[in-house]
Amino acid sequence: MNRKTLVLPAVAGLLTPVLAACGGSDSGSNSGNAIVVGTTDRFTVTSDAPAPLDPAYAYDVGTWNILRQTVQTLMTQPKGEGDPVPEAAESCSFTDSGNERYACKLRDGLSFANGDKVTAEDVKFSIERALRIKADSGVAALLNTIDTIETQGDREVIFHLKTADATFPYKLSTPVAGIVDPKDYAKGKLRDGFEVDGSGPYSFKADVKDNAIVSATFTKNASYKGSLKVNNDQVVIRSYDDADAMGAAIDKGDIDVMTRTMSPAQIDKLDSGSDKNVDLVDMPGLEIRYLAFNTNAPTVKNKAVRQAMAQVINRGELVSKVYGTQAEPLYSLVPATLTGHSNSFFNKYGDPNVAKAKDLLAKAGVTAPVKLTLHYTTDHYGSATKQEFEILQKQLNGSGLFDVSIQGHPWATFRPAEQKGQYDVYGMGWFPDFPDADNYVAPFLDKDNFLGSPYSNSTIQRTLIPESRREADRLNATKSLTEIQDTVAEDVPVLPLWQGKQYVAARDDITGVSYALNSSSTLQLWELGRGVSG
Repeated sequence: MNRKTLVLPAVAGLLTPVLAACGGSDSGSNSGNAIVVGTTDRFTVTSDAPAPLDPAYAYDVGTWNILRQTVQTLMTQPKGEGDPVPEAAESCSFTDSGNERYACKLRDGLSFANGDKVTAEDVKFSIERALRIKADSGVAALLNTIDTIETQGDREVIFHLKTADATFPYKLSTPVAGIVDPKDYAKGKLRDGFEVDGSGPYSFKADVKDNAIVSATFTKNASYKGSLKVNNDQVVIRSYDDADAMGAAIDKGDIDVMTRTMSPAQIDKLDSGSDKNVDLVDMPGLEIRYLAFNTNAPTVKNKAVRQAMAQVINRGELVSKVYGTQAEPLYSLVPATLTGHSNSFFNKYGDPNVAKAKDLLAKAGVTAPVKLTLHYTTDHYGSATKQEFEILQKQLNGSGLFDVSIQGHPWATFRPAEQKGQYDVYGMGWFPDFPDADNYVAPFLDKDNFLGSPYSNSTIQRTLIPESRREADRLNATKSLTEIQDTVAEDVPVLPLWQGKQYVAARDDITGVSYALNSSSTLQLWELGRGVSG
């Protein structure tokens, strides 16, 4: 086994892209040169989430990994450091000094995979559709600075924004801004099931059993026009129940590439050199994990309870025992590698201290022990999640200030229950939509936030977030961003825990592995090829 470390700039310039181009192939997942990728991500249709792959609904890294291959966006992220670049667009730019008017011109000759021409009206329809539907996943909030959309002819689209938003080009690179055909997607209704159509580099076909995708085949779209170069004809993604099953598949040669989520023990084993035919690539990541609170729930409504948890939890011990060198303690919603990061939680609480936590509860008149249930998902963030919550339970109960039980749920039921406010405290992960501190504060704290959180701070929403978005030079946004992070440390609507690295394992005849996963854990399948790895 050879280990490779991909060194990226500290500002984290790789984040969200994932489209590609090429001709066509009839080869199946078990024949020809199809590259087979394993994942533990689960894709299911339920009564609560009947349309998991609709761009107007999808808002998790797994479903976005499907959409980025198939549904084209105006902008995309380069595979190295840098600002977004045109993808379906030929050019895009702000046309005013206040970052409130953004104009794009489409590439000439764009068409959907079914042959229909892609026009400016289709772009307008797609984005207005997502805003109109306003799905309960919260994904439409990424577009909430849009006021109106204007078209000029077949190729020009102009976005008039409600307020300055220097991050808007990044938002146009996310799947919620994906261009869909009005013939396939109803104006005011989500598209149920697992069908996906677009103008991206791949067409998509799902093999479904018991309302879940077993495997997904991505075949290159011969009519694709865009900025991405593709190195393969076909990729198949297979979903596995756990990391062990996925690891067994790569050992047997059933898959060529292993992605999220490998277990810590599995990564250590691969890193030891036990398999000379498999390369392990590690790279910087912007994934974070945190506890979220339903701040209206009686058990945690008093912020002293949340503050006491922040004062007791030992992130260093948690990371050391569960993830080792594969993660780092995190003391803010904003990862340490991004401009605008501040260690606000450490500045306020310092090292874990039970006496200080006890004092916080006593001053607020809260009787200890506080009885709580911590909820986590069993099949979305990897097999180590259970162990992580067992350690959190032990730390909190060991203080004598809490009486904590833990409860695991499959993602298909966990996410809808969390959105409906059924959990008082629950564990979540975040893979950024784009590499900017704004994407670690607005999705959690702005109106119509991703969590559906009842927590609302008018200063953050009306002043600090808009202030930060006015600054094209993101260093100038640091003051506003720091104030937001300090407020979060004081009120604790969320409690950051750790920031992780990320890993890809591949058989040694697969090329492009170092760029197959960007720092937001987005698969860039077009980078993969067959040959001799370097």
